[in-house]
Amino acid sequence: MNNFTNGLPKRLYRAAQVQLLDQVVIDELGISGFDLMQKAGAAAFSTLLEQWPQTKRLLVFTGTGNNGGDGYILAGLAKEFGMMVDIIQVADRAKLVGDAKLAQEWVDQKQVSITSFPDFRQQSSIDHSNTVIVDGLLGTGLDREVTGDYQLAIAWMNDADYPVLAIDIPSGLNADTGKAMGIAVEADTSVTFIGMKQGLLTGQGRDFAGTIIFNNLDLPNELYSRNSSPAPSARRIDINDTSEFLTPRIPSSHKGNHGHVVIMGGDYGYGGAVLMAAEAAHRCGAGLVSVITRSVHRTALLGRRPEVMAFGTEDDSEAIDQILTRANVIVIGPGLGQSEWSRTLMQIALSKQVSAGIPLVVDADGLNLLSERSESGAPIKRGNWILTPHPGEAARLLDSSIEEVQADRFAAVTELNNKWGGCCLLKGCGSLICVSDKELFLCTEGNAGMATGGMGDVLSGVIAGLVAQGMTLEQSLCCGVCIHGEAADLAMEADGQRGMLATDLFLHIRQLINPAV
Repeated sequence: MNNFTNGLPKRLYRAAQVQLLDQVVIDELGISGFDLMQKAGAAAFSTLLEQWPQTKRLLVFTGTGNNGGDGYILAGLAKEFGMMVDIIQVADRAKLVGDAKLAQEWVDQKQVSITSFPDFRQQSSIDHSNTVIVDGLLGTGLDREVTGDYQLAIAWMNDADYPVLAIDIPSGLNADTGKAMGIAVEADTSVTFIGMKQGLLTGQGRDFAGTIIFNNLDLPNELYSRNSSPAPSARRIDINDTSEFLTPRIPSSHKGNHGHVVIMGGDYGYGGAVLMAAEAAHRCGAGLVSVITRSVHRTALLGRRPEVMAFGTEDDSEAIDQILTRANVIVIGPGLGQSEWSRTLMQIALSKQVSAGIPLVVDADGLNLLSERSESGAPIKRGNWILTPHPGEAARLLDSSIEEVQADRFAAVTELNNKWGGCCLLKGCGSLICVSDKELFLCTEGNAGMATGGMGDVLSGVIAGLVAQGMTLEQSLCCGVCIHGEAADLAMEADGQRGMLATDLFLHIRQLINPAV
């Protein structure tokens, strides 16, 4: 499991929902806004001491909102602690209102040095050892591009050779989408409060947030279940969520009890894709795995993995329908290509899905062929399939662009589900899942070592292996993504990120599919 997720809550929220939680605290729990600000400032200062215990000097950048107010509180506490503290105000202090103004008045009493950002820029640079920058510029309500002095201040922080602590969220990062609004603070640690902001955990959010630490400010857990409290926008999932579904097998079970996966694909030059998907399905516990591919790949496939049943489309055409009829799940897409041969296999899989009610896992060129159908007419919308696009494939399925998909991954995966039905996965950093009832899940397993060919083929096989063994499509997708990502994390721990191969995951997948009882 990624260390950065340790201690993070499962409930994820949008910025407006966290503001509602704040209001519930104030209105129903009787804690004033300024008291909350003091709690947040104290929690941020405690995090700073834990992360950088040798700190002697702070540069605290503040804006005019409550995020800046948290920064003022932290600065005052640091001054009391004996640190050298300089507050750099990146706004007209006359614009401070409410609790943020109270926080500045409080820090004024501590006689902390306050300098405007324009004046700070004119000062000669003096290097101090054991200096930490605190980002209290912009909070979670940001919804437009960062400009002016805020943009310049963020650029200065990013260029400075000092570690950065972001209060609540790195300034410039959209709390809802995880998109940098033109520019964002590159934090080493982000300490966030009350509600976990969903944008910190997907897309660019992971690039800017650094280590994420959650602090609920000692508020009671019943806050989140009050009638007036908002329901979470999404749920975080990780490897711990899989154990309830991976129950032990009964002693008398046989291969027929654990399902039959059929993998379709592997055009000329792409035979390895179906092989990796097939082995992944076997390693996840599927009782039987068959591959329907180009005949030329059969010898190599059986030489590598003799447990797989291999059928060539050129010389075993009569057997294909019988194999598909006996399938519990069909994977279409690994190495499929976009030739006429590919389109024929795609049509066979879609027809069998309808005639026999067999669920599909659609990946890679299977998704691209679906997008072609959408371009030529109404998209096919079905309930009994799992779609697993990366951002490029998602853009084609949505007749959109990669930039638009990545700008709001939550909206994109929801739109995929609305348009195509079933269970939809948007792969990438902080993979997102939307199921038929529009519930959203965000997986925090996985790492950048997975950016290599074949990882998607392995994932398709993992998911199909779980479907074959009787899990629902939703369970299979959520468990499969977590197992796949955690296997990559274990491979990273063993040998590092660079040079990781998709097949390196197999040993760890087998370990994870057999959790200790």
